[in-house]
Amino acid sequence: MQIAPGTDAADWKKLDLDNPGDWGTAVSIFERRIRGRFADAIEFLIADDETRPATERRWGFAVLGIDCLLVETLQAFRRGLTDTRGKSKELCVQFLMERTSFKPFFTSQHVATRFYYEFRCGLAHNAQVFGDGRVWSVGPLLAVRGTQITVNRTAFHQAFITELEEYLAALRNGTDLELRANFRTKMDFIAEGKFQP
Repeated sequence: MQIAPGTDAADWKKLDLDNPGDWGTAVSIFERRIRGRFADAIEFLIADDETRPATERRWGFAVLGIDCLLVETLQAFRRGLTDTRGKSKELCVQFLMERTSFKPFFTSQHVATRFYYEFRCGLAHNAQVFGDGRVWSVGPLLAVRGTQITVNRTAFHQAFITELEEYLAALRNGTDLELRANFRTKMDFIAEGKFQP
């Protein structure tokens, strides 16, 4: 089973993460997993969209939908969760309110929760945005005007990439032992390939 482009679960299982020298490889596998399966595709869609005038861009829902998946995934890695059933709202809201690149925009639990329901759930379960929400490609990452929330999917993605890069750097640095332990728990679970319905 491939756990990242060009990497099988067996490759992961060969690593000795009690040996500091194998951590660079471990983090690179995770980076290839996130970038190779998701972030590279998002960046392709954004680049394609930017060849059009803002009013004719069309990939916003796909971009934001994938990024919402990645927000929950990264938060699950940070916490070492192998089973996230029933925890999507908690993970999404926590990430938006705590991570440096997002918390200036998601300053209240109310706004973060609205984003979760109107954007994340709307896109994941119904291929639409609920309420008065709008997905756009210009302006601030998040704008709240009355009942309308507008999300700049390009700025949202750039903020996610900043958070991903900070996470990768912290894993490589190795001073946050809990972060590394949580990462290892999640990756070991993925490499086992066991799904429990």
